[in-house]
This record gives sequence, structure tokens and C-alpha cells, in this order.
Amino acid sequence: MEPRTQDRERRVLDALHRAAVFCDQRIGWNRIGLALSIAIITVAAVALYRILRTIDPSEVVEALVTTDLRNVTLAAVFVAGGYLTVGASVFTGGAVRYRIYSAWGLTAIEVAKICFVAGLTFWLGNATVLGLGILYAPLAATAIDQLPAWLNRAGALLILIVLALYVGWVWRRPRVVGREGWCVNLPGGPLTLLQIGIGIVDLGFCALAMYMLVPDEPNIGFVTLAVIFVSATLLGFASHAPGGIGVFDAAMLVALWQFDKEDVLAGVLLFRLLYYIVPFALSLVILGGRELVLALRGAPPPHIERLPSLAPTEVATRPEAGEEKAG
Repeated sequence: MEPRTQDRERRVLDALHRAAVFCDQRIGWNRIGLALSIAIITVAAVALYRILRTIDPSEVVEALVTTDLRNVTLAAVFVAGGYLTVGASVFTGGAVRYRIYSAWGLTAIEVAKICFVAGLTFWLGNATVLGLGILYAPLAATAIDQLPAWLNRAGALLILIVLALYVGWVWRRPRVVGREGWCVNLPGGPLTLLQIGIGIVDLGFCALAMYMLVPDEPNIGFVTLAVIFVSATLLGFASHAPGGIGVFDAAMLVALWQFDKEDVLAGVLLFRLLYYIVPFALSLVILGGRELVLALRGAPPPHIERLPSLAPTEVATRPEAGEEKAG
């Protein structure tokens, strides 16, 4: 049974490899990504325009100044909790991370691998939260994608099945992905579960922060809000807009149709202040101070290495100990 399982697994991996190579060479991942980004941004821009033209700015300002300070404080605490896990590492510039990690002797390839694993944690957490959340509350996704609840629930079930298959795949033996000399050892089964747990905690904190900033009435429940928040976050990420600006906001305004638009917009603006602007300002101060100290010490800038493509199209199994010795 084991050889048959390995042969079937190899056929599946070969099919995925051929599909990835076809997209890479015949179409181009950049073109696919660009087309997707343009489509998402266009739809978001139209939706945002239609919503914002009906909003009274004075009511937004009133909603901002009347927001309970206790809720804002709790939201800030939850944001800080999110940054202690994965945080915004998936959105952080690679050059900044390389500048920091290179001081510890890491090469550009090693930093790229760290970024890949951090991004994998982000996506695994998103997939788990989205799958479980939509399976429990499919109408929350319907508010964004306008698909029937049964179809959203079927999609959620498919996400969870694929996630379970991936965990089982990396659990059986060490796996390696890569191309052109850039290879990453995927975390094994237990570490993958840990990645999923970290991703869930990170998204849970962020969703709690958003939950504290929306009005109390009508009460839609935390799970519903979490599904909407994760969906809006993924749309913003897929658009490649900085911080998902415009796309995330439009998705939240469309999905939270039960609330006054001015109140929702005020909550989204506060979330952006706590999650993006304040951490960005603190990062500028910290990194600026660090660079100033390095400049005063006369430390040379790190050498920038050429990186291979970070879109792996090959999947492999790490050789067993006996095979390595035989080689």
C-alpha cells in the first residue's frame, strides 16, 4: 500500500508542478496578480464611492469623538497582542527585515526563508479561521461575496479539507519546496499545527480589536465579525494596495450593512490608526534611532544579495537518511 500511496502522491505533485510551470511560463504570475489586483481595486473603488457620497462627514467626526475610550484602549491592547505573534510581518518590507536580520549574520536567502515561513503562518491561520468561521456562520461571507449560504459553507468545507490534507502531507515526512537554488524545508506536522495556532491567535486579537470599535447595536456576534474581518483583510492583501487601503474599508462597509455607515467608517478609521499608523510611527522612531546609532559607529550598510524568484514551482520530499548516505 505504501508504494501505491507514494505513486499517487507523486502524480498529484507532478500535476501541480506542471500547472504551476504553465502559469509561470505561459501566462506569468505577475500578469495574473496584476489582473486580480486591478479587478479587486476597481470593484472596491466603485463600492466605496457609492457609499462615501451618502455619508455625512460631521456624523463621522461625532462618532469618532464619542467612541468609548475604554473600547479604544481595549482595542489597542488587542492590537499589541496581535503584534506579539505574527503581527504585520507579512506586510512588512523585506528590505527592512533584511537590514535588521543582516546584523545577526543572516544572508538574504535566509531572511527570505524567514519571510516565507511567516507568510505561510499568516495564510494557514487565515484559512483556518475563514474555514471554521464560514462553516459556522456562512451568511457572514454572503455579505461580502453575495453567494448563497450553502455555497459558502461548501467552500469553507473544501478549505478545511485542503488544510487537513496539507497537515497530513507534511506530517508523514519532511517536505521541501523551492526552485533555482532557493529551497525551504516546510515545518513538519506538529510545527504546522503550531503555525495554525499562532495564526488563529494573531487574527483573533485583530478581530477583537475591530469588534471593540464597531457599535454595540445591533449585536452581530464576534464570529460573524471575525469572518467579515478576515475576508476583508484577504481582499485587501490580494489587491496589493498598501495596507489594503480602500479595499478593506469598502469590504467592511458593505458587509456591515446593519450599522450606520458613519459609525462603521469611524470604527475602521480608528482601527487603521491603532493597527497601521501608530505602529508605523513607532517603527520609524525605532528604526531611525537604530540607523543613527549605526551611522555614528561607522557601521557599513549590508551587502544586498541577488534573490531568486520567491514563487516556488517545485515540491519535493527531503531524502531519507539512507538515501543521503548512498548519495
